Amino acid sequence: MSTAAPTRATSSAPTPTTVPRRPALDWRIRFAALSLIWGFSFLLIKVGTDGYAPFQVTFGRLLFGTLVLAVAMAVKRERLPRGRRTWLHLTVAALLLNAAPFSLFAYSELTIPSTLAGICNATSPLWGMALSMVALSEDRPTRRRVAGLGLGFLGVLTVLGAWQGFHGLDVTGTAMALLASLCYPVGWIYVRRTLAGSGHSNLSLIGSQLGVATLQLALVTPLFAGFPSAFPLVPLLAVAALGALGTGLAVLVQYGLVNEVGPTTAQMVTYFIPVIATAAGVAVLGESLSWNTPVGAAVVLAGAALTQSRARAKPKAQ
Repeated sequence: MSTAAPTRATSSAPTPTTVPRRPALDWRIRFAALSLIWGFSFLLIKVGTDGYAPFQVTFGRLLFGTLVLAVAMAVKRERLPRGRRTWLHLTVAALLLNAAPFSLFAYSELTIPSTLAGICNATSPLWGMALSMVALSEDRPTRRRVAGLGLGFLGVLTVLGAWQGFHGLDVTGTAMALLASLCYPVGWIYVRRTLAGSGHSNLSLIGSQLGVATLQLALVTPLFAGFPSAFPLVPLLAVAALGALGTGLAVLVQYGLVNEVGPTTAQMVTYFIPVIATAAGVAVLGESLSWNTPVGAAVVLAGAALTQSRARAKPKAQ
């Protein structure tokens, strides 16, 4: 559920009289909160689609998320990015990282449980590693990464029950969820190639990106979903929470974690999301769970972790 934008390095260091501001909450508490927010997002999508069309859910999600980031930008007096080229790249990034995956997940949960959607989301690191080895010259294939990809693929087949011929599985909904998870690494690679080092702050870029994605859905939603004929309260609250918490606030927490503990530790939240999504779907929505789902999810996470790990450097001889 990530909406990544490139980090901007700064060369200024605090003067001896400058005291760095400490966050009010310990990073572990914010890490746990982010895991819960993103883990429950799949449940909120499911509840939202009970009252609204998938495109309507996505539009509401982006609208509430953009409002949160707009307030944050106003408080910090952030300016919008400048330059036609920058806005063109932001338009593509908004489609790949927000409009497309959010809509695909919403449509997928019309026919598949939220637990399966959350597990499909965990395949993003696997897609990302496979794509980066092809698209990014600095990410070279290693035995460890190839083994992780193979293990993750085996986990996906376990979740889907391949030995049963995918019996009882909605192929279209599952394919949409997997395609949504593929959109994220494609978007990350695009952003890394086009917007990294642009000189704009992360908050300015991601706020603008969400704003563009909201405009994209504002154009698409009336054409394919029309306007809601009624506004059921519970699904509306779910969409509002999905946008304000799962998109707006979550992005602010994510970048705070990246700045404090680094991207490697911050991205570990990915491995907690399917666990929380599965627990929420079973406990709150009463979704059924067969043995292959948690076992396959564990294999997927193990494969994803293996692709992200680094082999220990051998000690040099004296």
